Amino acid sequence: MLRDKRFAEVLAAAQQRLEQAADDVDALYLAAVAARYAQQFDTAAQALEQLRQLAPQQSRALQEQGHLSRDRGDWQAALGFYAQAVRANPALLASWQGQQRILSARGDHYQAELIGRQIEQLQALPATLLAATDLIAQGKLVVAEQRVRDFLKRHPHHIEAMRLLADIGVRLGVLDDAELLLESAVAMAPEQLQLRVDYLQTLRKRQKFAAALEQARYLLAQQPDNLQFKSLCAIELMQTGDYQQALALLDEVLVQLPEEPVTLTTRGHALKTAGDSALAVDSYQRATVANPRHGEAWYALANLKTYQFNDAQLAQMSALVSDASLPVADRVHLCFALGKGFEDSADYPQSFHYYAQGNSLKRAQSRYRADAMSEDLAAQRSVCTHAWRQRTAGGGCLAGDPIFIVGLPRAGSTLLEQILASHSQVDGTLELPNILALAQRLRRGDKLDGQRHYPQVLQSLSAQQRLQFGQQYLAETQIHRGAAPFFIDKMPNNFRHIGLIKAILPNAKIIDARRAALDCCFSGFKQLFAEGQEFTYDLADIGRYYRDYVELMAHWQQLYPGEILQVQYEQVVDDIDGQVRRILDYCGLPFEPACLQFHTTRRAVRTASSEQVRQPLNRAGLDQWRPYQAWLTPLYDALGADLLPADIAANRAPQQDDL
Repeated sequence: MLRDKRFAEVLAAAQQRLEQAADDVDALYLAAVAARYAQQFDTAAQALEQLRQLAPQQSRALQEQGHLSRDRGDWQAALGFYAQAVRANPALLASWQGQQRILSARGDHYQAELIGRQIEQLQALPATLLAATDLIAQGKLVVAEQRVRDFLKRHPHHIEAMRLLADIGVRLGVLDDAELLLESAVAMAPEQLQLRVDYLQTLRKRQKFAAALEQARYLLAQQPDNLQFKSLCAIELMQTGDYQQALALLDEVLVQLPEEPVTLTTRGHALKTAGDSALAVDSYQRATVANPRHGEAWYALANLKTYQFNDAQLAQMSALVSDASLPVADRVHLCFALGKGFEDSADYPQSFHYYAQGNSLKRAQSRYRADAMSEDLAAQRSVCTHAWRQRTAGGGCLAGDPIFIVGLPRAGSTLLEQILASHSQVDGTLELPNILALAQRLRRGDKLDGQRHYPQVLQSLSAQQRLQFGQQYLAETQIHRGAAPFFIDKMPNNFRHIGLIKAILPNAKIIDARRAALDCCFSGFKQLFAEGQEFTYDLADIGRYYRDYVELMAHWQQLYPGEILQVQYEQVVDDIDGQVRRILDYCGLPFEPACLQFHTTRRAVRTASSEQVRQPLNRAGLDQWRPYQAWLTPLYDALGADLLPADIAANRAPQQDDL
């Protein structure tokens, strides 16, 4: 009908469908397109606003908003929407062309020429790869992967196909495959500098910071005045702990681009991680002044946990959030910053409103399914049984170097890490991805058995294979260690894989950082994580995840009695001396007073708790959910009465299942 220009019929059919299913995103999209062509601009705008609420990152909806703004004569807004559309989906040729036409009409021929080159590259792509790019943007990764693999069978050295397959690998968490693909592509086309940028970013995700820095320095050597390459090099220097040189490079960028907000924000991150919070605040504030729409800078201030916004800042952020042209990523950052800001001013209804809005926007972008996670964790219990443990007794790497701190995010794991890292015999590192990467390789079959998948494959691992995996883990993590005999791996999600850890590193220490359910869950709901932790974007999901975690940890405790230490955050707050001695005894370490003075230990801390663990222990983190309890019913339902405080459990109405 659209091709035949029967716009009124399309609009009527779409509206009829929406009467039956108001959340049908396809019907909303068609209604918007048809209404625009029929020049019913207000109707089109209304459909697009509804669509934005349901699917804020749908690239074709963003493109359609660009078309609508263009047809209404608002070229500036059109450029913004087109730019958002191609960030979400680089395959949208019409959005690139829309930008080029507007820029040319405005006389901005330089930018128009740059976009023209992008259009030429897209038009030169084989149709299969263009379609795969579109599928990736839609989140249809399995279909996209198959198409790209089929293409590579026919064209094994096609650089763009290799890059696309690596991109899919990164999105699926198969980082080792992605690294290998990009390494090969760079060797075949060393002159393609953007390819090296992709390679560098994958190395960073794998926490191969020295290798990533080598690539960054190569790029900067090729183009010493390239500001993007200076920024990339600064970021890699930060990862290796060279904050002084990183800050020097960022300052060079700011000489050329005074008050550039992204650079100022990156500079703030470097200062914060290095422990200079006052200068970090100054850098973040300058970024918000330079570009108030740069949401990351506002959230960076909130994420310090010690910074408080004034009334004028809250009003400014509230106005920005209501701007429909604001990119979703900036809106998300601002929502979480507003949640924190109104929490500090004790306006809890407004605070919860913004926390809920930010989480809703993130959840709309997520592929997380609570049922699938519950099934994965149940599979751990069904595979890793007492009989399995007896069969796998012996073998593995016997080194006792690693101390794993596991649990949920926001449960106090950074505090425990800081305490242990204050000991002379323990190196603090990072949230290391190595165990998760190994589990992902095994999940996809790896080279062990093409028919089995993780965790089922654990049943077929030989003693030699377990030894090799343990040795590989120690070799890969060596780069993060100093000279101490022990080191910490503080990846919370490793609780899912304790069976794997004990199979390959039977002498590793495992500490379960536990925090009261409502405090832990609501703290996660309030936190905007850099990546991962997608279960935190919904109260019911996070409650269910906590319950699944408790059940799985009970299983591990039964399977490995006396080998896993549970440390309750609230007990650490109440008895720091006793709990520190208990932790050190478990790790086989002598007591050192420095562990009690953990807040004075100078080290880079990259988690959201970085400022909190640089202060003496206090009770500020207890019962922070209480002012919000009227809105937490989905969380109560998911947790169940046995995980709730007595007063909440007693006051809740009986559920149907209880009757």
